[in-house]
Amino acid sequence: MDSNRLSATLAKALNEQMTGEAHNAQIYLAYAAWASEKGYDGIANFLFRHENEERNHMMKFLEYILKRGAKVVVSAIPDPGPNPTSINNCFEKVFQSEVENTERIYRIVEMSMAEKDWATWNFMQWFVKEQTEEETLAIELLDKIKVAGGEAANDSALYALDRDLQATPDDAILAQDVTVEKP
Repeated sequence: MDSNRLSATLAKALNEQMTGEAHNAQIYLAYAAWASEKGYDGIANFLFRHENEERNHMMKFLEYILKRGAKVVVSAIPDPGPNPTSINNCFEKVFQSEVENTERIYRIVEMSMAEKDWATWNFMQWFVKEQTEEETLAIELLDKIKVAGGEAANDSALYALDRDLQATPDDAILAQDVTVEKP
């Protein structure tokens, strides 16, 4: 008996997204190692935590595909690309990677709507919210780096940023969660 409840197109897209999440994990891993080599242990710690989060996202896709009865296809993970050239460049690249990931998530949401696969649509809503958090966090970090001087940030500003990121929460406060009492 065939227990697959995913269309071929959605199964393919979900498998590709699983690989995309693994790729994002590799990007965070590479950037964390780069930051650590440069002596930015707080930034490295932040990036290592996000690498682990991306691997968890990969596993969510893998489990969902299996639970829907489709075949999981484990593919090669693309190279993370060149290391950042600066802390500013690092977080610009992180932001760009998150925006690209959001676009892929939205395509799967659109596909699930078009196919009226409401289980997949519902599953993807967690990732829609997660990507909102990821982009918000990346923008907030870029704003901090900009205040510190952006590309021209001096060592003491980068040191302070490094210390801040050691303790920065992994989640951002989203606009929909803000109230008058909790701005």
